[in-house]
Parts: sequence; structure tokens; C-alpha cells
Amino acid sequence: MEEYFDVLSENGKYTGRIESRDECHKKGYWHKAVALYIINSNNQVLLQKRSSKKKLWPNLWDISAGGHVVSGEFGFQAIIREIKEELGADINKNDITFIGSSTSTNIKGDIINNHFNEYYIVNKDIDINKLKLQEDEVSEIKWFNKEDILKRIDNNYDGITEKMGCWEYLKKYYEWKDRN
Repeated sequence: MEEYFDVLSENGKYTGRIESRDECHKKGYWHKAVALYIINSNNQVLLQKRSSKKKLWPNLWDISAGGHVVSGEFGFQAIIREIKEELGADINKNDITFIGSSTSTNIKGDIINNHFNEYYIVNKDIDINKLKLQEDEVSEIKWFNKEDILKRIDNNYDGITEKMGCWEYLKKYYEWKDRN
């Protein structure tokens, strides 16, 4: 099923245009994306390993869940939808904490991904053995200790996606959490 996105201006304003995922990526139209980190009571972050079928960053560890915001959705709605699709987990709006936003551009082959990103945290203990992974998207999930993921980020994104903004917001969240 084809996804359609609200096209945004370079400043993040809605243009009134709606384009397909393929058209947005082909022409580099700006659109919204969301990233979620699930952090448990042991301060570990749940990461998913991207499927080998993914066009961008196959077989690398990535955020807990995330993706594009389809036309007419808000970011928090996309997070709830994406975590259900990718991991089979249920969360609600009250579980989610918005921690920031940024822009990013990723170009690989014929894909031009111009995103307005929104970052979210869910603090929740989840039994990963009870999750149902979307095989086309996710090959594996695992809890990572804070020290391990921070080391990977600082070591040129060792084994993880090169989504710099995503990882920087996770680092900032951990720094804030350590102070409070």
C-alpha cells in the first residue's frame, strides 16, 4: 500500500501538497519522520536491527521504532502506529514524551530523504519475548546498556545507523536523566 506524506517547505510549513513516498524520495520533498526510544527501568534502550531488505542501513541496529508521518497524522500518532506495526507493542499518548526535533538529509542512490524529525521517549519495561516483529522491517531486537550504545555512537556509529540527529538526542536525554 502506497504511503502519502504532507509536503513541507524548507522551513517546515505545510504546503497543502500531498505526495507519495516514492515521489517525496525521488524529488527530495521535505516531509516528517519520527523516532522513538524505549528505555527500561535498568536504563537500557531497546534497539531494532533493520532487515536485510531495507534500502537504507540494512542489517544495522537502529532506534526502537520509527518512520514517516503519513498525511494527516501528528508525530505522536505515527509513533503509536509505527511501534504497533514494527514490534507489535501497544502504547498510548500518555506513555510518550517528546524530547525534540531536527532536520536531516540522507541521500543514498536514488533516495533523497529530507526530513523534519521528531524524537520521543517511552520509559517502559517491555518483555521483548512477547513482541511480534514485522519481518520486512525488523530482523532482531535487543536491550542495549547505556554505556554500550554511547560507545557505539562515539565510535563512528559502530554497528548502528548513521542517523546522527537521532543518536544525539538519545545522548542528550541520557545526560539530562543523569542530572535529574
